[in-house]
Amino acid sequence: MKESKRSGILAGGNWILDFIKMIDVYPNENALANILSQNTGNGGAPFNVLKAIRKMEFSIPLEGVGVLGDDEYGDDILGQCESLGLETRQMKRLKGVDTSFTDVMTVSSTGKRTFFHHRGANALLEEKHFDFEVSNAKFFHLGYLLLLDNLDKIHSDGLSGAAKVLKKAKEAGMITSADIVSEQSDRYTEVIPPSLPYIDCLFINELEAHNLTGIQLMDGEGKFLIPNGFNGAKKILDMGVLSWVIIHFPYGALAMNKAGVKLLHPCVEMPKALVKGTVGAGDAFAAGVLAGMNEGWEMKASLQLGVTAAATSLMDNTATEAILPWRECLQFGNKYGYKKL
Repeated sequence: MKESKRSGILAGGNWILDFIKMIDVYPNENALANILSQNTGNGGAPFNVLKAIRKMEFSIPLEGVGVLGDDEYGDDILGQCESLGLETRQMKRLKGVDTSFTDVMTVSSTGKRTFFHHRGANALLEEKHFDFEVSNAKFFHLGYLLLLDNLDKIHSDGLSGAAKVLKKAKEAGMITSADIVSEQSDRYTEVIPPSLPYIDCLFINELEAHNLTGIQLMDGEGKFLIPNGFNGAKKILDMGVLSWVIIHFPYGALAMNKAGVKLLHPCVEMPKALVKGTVGAGDAFAAGVLAGMNEGWEMKASLQLGVTAAATSLMDNTATEAILPWRECLQFGNKYGYKKL
């Protein structure tokens, strides 16, 4: 299949239902917090990214690959995919396994989130579940590394399952991207590096970049250190990423490529009253960037769509419900302006 005939995005990895609980305070152990409200939303990189692109009203082919339990949560996810017009031929049901879910505890006054995750079916996702020959997609997005048990395993040849999947996608002629989950562990330098030589565009936040590179990206007052950010991006590029490393942080995003091009884009100056939650903001950002890349936009314009899509996502406590059509996302950024970095 010739790359020139490819179109759209195939996204695979974690398919999750989020059960979002707005709480008054995050409690100490053995203490009480009050649940103010609760609702259900989509979760996981492929689900969030594909739904965000649909919410932005890009009319491009979108496909999913992953595993679900043979339960009502799996029914819910497939029903949502059908309503969004997502191709689901590579979505497999596993008998006797729970569909993955997350209880998301969001403090109402700050939007800060704490996740209690049931790995469920996603832990059983394997290389065999990915068939790139049946997909006509131009882009393949995989997430989250560090949250896919079978794909995170390192094999005797030194490659992880995720690295093998990304390698096959590259061999099929796809442009590859990946995202990482933020976890408190020392696994970053073991699990992530084998995949990097097969990733065209890596999305990573400031915590994950620090854990992968050892470079401190934030100072003691929570300020992002821009020169350190570019040093971290260069170190990750030197570890094998093929084209772009994109680091998103609370006040914006930076991107750097193999040719040494450096880009910096601040986040939207959001009125605090509009912020309802930050669940899925990173995936909304990735969705905007990937949609722009698919449309052939320059990276600078793609970053702008990413930060504005992420900003609109903050207006609801779910991952994607508040995301606006892409032109309105850009207008949203123009309306409120951007932070000074």
